[in-house]
Amino acid sequence: MNRQAPQQDINEDDLQVHAPKRSAAGVKAVTVALERGIAQAGVSRTVRSMLRVNQRDGFDCPGCAWPETITGRRSPAEFCENGAKAIAEESTTRTVTPEFWASHSLAELEDKTEYWLGSQGRITEPVVLRPGDTHYSRISWGDAFALIAEHIKATTPDRCVFYTSGRTANETAFMYQLFARSLGTNNLPDCSNMCHESSGSALNPTIGIGKGTVSLDDLHAAQLILVVGQNPGTNHPRMLGALKECKDAGGKVVAVNPLPEAGLLNFKDPQSVNGVIGSGTTIADEFLQIKVGGDLALFQALGHLLLEEEKRNPGTVVDRAFVESQTDGFEAYAEARATLDWEVTEKATGLRRDEITKLADMMAKSKATIICWALGLTQQPHSVDTLREIINLLLLQGNFGKPGAGACPVRGHSNVQGDRTMGIWEKPKEEFLQALDREFGFTMPREHGYDSVETQHALENGEVDVFVSMGGNFAAAGSDTAALEAGMRTAGLTVHISTKPNRAHVVHGKTSLILPTLGRTDTDDKHPGGRQFLSVEDSMSVIHKTQGRLEPVSEHLLSEPVIVARMAQAVFGDEHKVDWRSMAEDYDVIRNHISRVIPGFEDFNTRVRSRNGFVLPNPPRDTRTFATDIGKARFTVSPLEYLEAPAGHLILQTVRSHDQYNTTFYGVDDRYRGISEGRRVILVHPDDLTELGFEDRDLVDVISTFAGTERRADRFRLIAYPTARGCAAAYFPEANALVHRELVARESNTPGYKAMVVRFVPHVSTPEGK
Repeated sequence: MNRQAPQQDINEDDLQVHAPKRSAAGVKAVTVALERGIAQAGVSRTVRSMLRVNQRDGFDCPGCAWPETITGRRSPAEFCENGAKAIAEESTTRTVTPEFWASHSLAELEDKTEYWLGSQGRITEPVVLRPGDTHYSRISWGDAFALIAEHIKATTPDRCVFYTSGRTANETAFMYQLFARSLGTNNLPDCSNMCHESSGSALNPTIGIGKGTVSLDDLHAAQLILVVGQNPGTNHPRMLGALKECKDAGGKVVAVNPLPEAGLLNFKDPQSVNGVIGSGTTIADEFLQIKVGGDLALFQALGHLLLEEEKRNPGTVVDRAFVESQTDGFEAYAEARATLDWEVTEKATGLRRDEITKLADMMAKSKATIICWALGLTQQPHSVDTLREIINLLLLQGNFGKPGAGACPVRGHSNVQGDRTMGIWEKPKEEFLQALDREFGFTMPREHGYDSVETQHALENGEVDVFVSMGGNFAAAGSDTAALEAGMRTAGLTVHISTKPNRAHVVHGKTSLILPTLGRTDTDDKHPGGRQFLSVEDSMSVIHKTQGRLEPVSEHLLSEPVIVARMAQAVFGDEHKVDWRSMAEDYDVIRNHISRVIPGFEDFNTRVRSRNGFVLPNPPRDTRTFATDIGKARFTVSPLEYLEAPAGHLILQTVRSHDQYNTTFYGVDDRYRGISEGRRVILVHPDDLTELGFEDRDLVDVISTFAGTERRADRFRLIAYPTARGCAAAYFPEANALVHRELVARESNTPGYKAMVVRFVPHVSTPEGK
């Protein structure tokens, strides 16, 4: 197999389109996973990695945050196809040395795609780009930290921003937020701001916790699971196994989504005979192809129908004892849902009345329901209201604190939930800050900092002098691409703590540093006390160890905790009240601090070393109690809202390819949707294409409209695809240029990646062929 980095970039003229698949996983997923691993890392490193990923004595997959069982036996192959691709990307033996940077100018790299940049391999040494330079060049670690300290000391804390990717481990995240707050700022934006911030904004005031309230065992035991605004076959493939267990036990699954994703239709488990040579398992008993942004209308209709059924058969639907003792606001909610305009509901959802009624009947009969959701519900102006309506439905039937029931926001990036638990948040709670004050003996800043969208505004306004990114790819992940990239270039210093090249490295500040770090699969043993381990938190609040064993590709790599500590030492010196050196040398010291600051982490060092780790407290799940300001769960009332496109326009949502994870492209094969060798595509219903006067494969420019302004992205290929009528889909991050930075979810400030109003115009080629 060829382990050389690809020289050719994506050529959109090579686009191939085939019929979408009707099932996910199977033998093909296994062969693709092995091929990618061997091509990147060779047989030995691939086998060693695959045997340790998500195992009790291994490392946590750097892909998604789906949990592993803590009560049963784990499979020897506890990974999915996309997890294997993520591991291959990290364990690769391809390297990006100082010679690479010397041979590729920034002007050249700016024209490369994320696929090409990320495929070049692991960065081996720190590099710097100074004002006027055309190429990055080698810099020593000591000089790099001195340069960071120089820039931080030359400005004020409020002009420094510390961004975090969800891959960052708990111990690193705790140190990183402590460093920022020691400087005097809460400017701690993170990728949560761009994905599940709406979930926290809805859950915290209504049930007293911003996390899901179910365990993996609950999914197996549920009588009914709703999977809404989510594509588990690509984004959380191991979730399909949990849904299959639910089905095998007699449970029902309903999928609600604008796109008919393969994983929602049929799952071929490659670890079962039926999955290898049989027909697989039909996952969705019902598929409701809803319009983008129509979910709030659906949930309000379901609430109305459940209450009507309760009137007809008192005591059969509403959990009266639970509602009366543990909730507030039921009367106002029942009054609001007493009537329903079916014409408006059908228009908003694109669903038939009988489809909605059938789902309501299934919910009424279920005594244990889980509602799962992901970014399909969190990235629209009315997202927080939509998610509150989910909580209303769960409260109505008492679906908290009992087996097989609860709320399940399915997190994306591994440890994105743990980072927030560790204090990566621009709006920290006072109790957390007081605990930090006590632990470290000085006062933390109280003024709220920038979230991700506010950081974009600050960059654009020239109000950021130092931008430090712990992992991630902020320039590609954010909305309003042109404005964001222009803003990034105004920063005095950008610092990227990274494993591989990405777009943010070429959209740089006036001075730019790239600091290479260890990954999840790498051994971390350059410490006085020997090999160290870190910890992560999965989507269901389980804390467990992660420890890589592969030899790093370069002796010059430092771990993330060491990088944070050395930045802090360079800024504060050795007389600071925080003993940064001790934390860098022994991660048990970090965990001891965490155990005294964050509730639920008592005796952290002992408990995290146990076979299954430990589960954080979750009052709605554990004791059926709700730590809101009134001590009860809240029913809420929201006005009906949905997305409408004017004539000649569609509602556009962004989606991931099956060959990517967030802004990382593993390849160019969206196998389940039948699209390969290209990414600049727009999926549109054939009838909408006809209505708009276009044909399949037409080359167009896309124009979005928001608040009287327009954004434009050129050279997209229209693809006839069975999406919901009036809706379209394009890949993230290519379509991010169309999202105005002020198009956000109310309250959460999450970008509206699934709420764009767009139209198409035929593309006219220039003499240069562009």
